[in-house]
Amino acid sequence: MARVKREVWIAAIVIALTGVLLHRVIPHFEIHRVEVGDTAPEFELTDGVRLSNYRGKLVLLNFWATWCPPCVAEVPSLNTLYERFRGDGLVVLAVSVDTEEAVYQQFLERFRVTFPTVLDPERTVSSRYGTIKYPESYLINREGEVVRKYIGAEDWEMPEIVNYLRSLL
Repeated sequence: MARVKREVWIAAIVIALTGVLLHRVIPHFEIHRVEVGDTAPEFELTDGVRLSNYRGKLVLLNFWATWCPPCVAEVPSLNTLYERFRGDGLVVLAVSVDTEEAVYQQFLERFRVTFPTVLDPERTVSSRYGTIKYPESYLINREGEVVRKYIGAEDWEMPEIVNYLRSLL
């Protein structure tokens, strides 16, 4: 009987300590999701690419991966969009969360990607934006404010999107 009582006390103490620990630790793992109206979080990747390099331009920040079928499906229309508006001040900046650089490079060559893309295998940038599903895109105005958020693949040649972008350029 004393042994059972002791085990119950030990279990209660372990549960209480676990609760206190979780209460102290969980807030640090809270995901901040960037929303429309927020200032786009600054970032710098190892190859020197930073969001601030594009200040004063309209930026379509696209998070993607080669293993993501919807991401692959939207690449041709992203290419077309970039080629159409690059001279007017639109930058399509794609951040790949791929972990294998060779696969990433082969994809860029195979699909003849014309817009700037960078590799973020640690998902540092997508984490800063709260992106956990791919593709996800943020339209950032010339002042650095997020003006649209697109979750999922888009047809970037749709008249509604093209006309909206044109109005911001």
